[in-house]
Amino acid sequence: MDTHTPNILIVEDDERLASLTKDYLENNGLQVSIEGDGAKAIDRIINEQPDLVVLDLMLPGEDGIAVCRLVRPKYKGPILMLTARTDDLDQVLGLEMGADDYVAKPVRPRVLLARIQALLRRSLQPTPDSVPETNGEQQTRLEFGELVIDSSMREAWLADESIDLTSAEFDLLWLLSSNAGKVLSREEIFTALRGIEYDGQDRSIDVRVSRIRPKVGDDPMHPRRIKTVRSKGYLFVKDIEG
Repeated sequence: MDTHTPNILIVEDDERLASLTKDYLENNGLQVSIEGDGAKAIDRIINEQPDLVVLDLMLPGEDGIAVCRLVRPKYKGPILMLTARTDDLDQVLGLEMGADDYVAKPVRPRVLLARIQALLRRSLQPTPDSVPETNGEQQTRLEFGELVIDSSMREAWLADESIDLTSAEFDLLWLLSSNAGKVLSREEIFTALRGIEYDGQDRSIDVRVSRIRPKVGDDPMHPRRIKTVRSKGYLFVKDIEG
């Protein structure tokens, strides 16, 4: 039986807020540590490899955007960013640097806990929604020419080279590819990946698709593998001609 207690690193320089958040999360079964300096957080994230990082934007040493950008090549776990409520630019920039999700300040503890639990479920357990095969078994490996995606290993390869994907990027790629040939709306994607209703304004899916496209060999300007279907959503193309 797996008795692993998820280890969370809170990167927040507001000591009172960090302490209150730590107490709340620990009372809900998580192991939590705190770091108040952005530059020190970079070393800790890379060396300690926590199961999840809660990362504030405004930090001494290095800000949250820089921390996210610098640790991403060596840290594959989820990063949950804390942003200003009305600052869409911060949210988009954080996602572009590799954050998996964000929560707007002031943070409501129950909302934060729900987002953390959702991210941990995806990162610590097998990828959701394996694909039914004709014999009734579940398919965990998909191949599209030189692109191979394996949900049991949570890895993807292009021309035998490993693709560097965040946890959230892999989940989105798997969701799209396991529904190849079918248009998925932003509402369907958002609900499947984040477990909450789409508000019609969140741009996280669009940002994530734009990050995935070049990684799977797609042309960002003229995509052929992951297509945007106007007013409908996204389509993963199974067979690309030429």
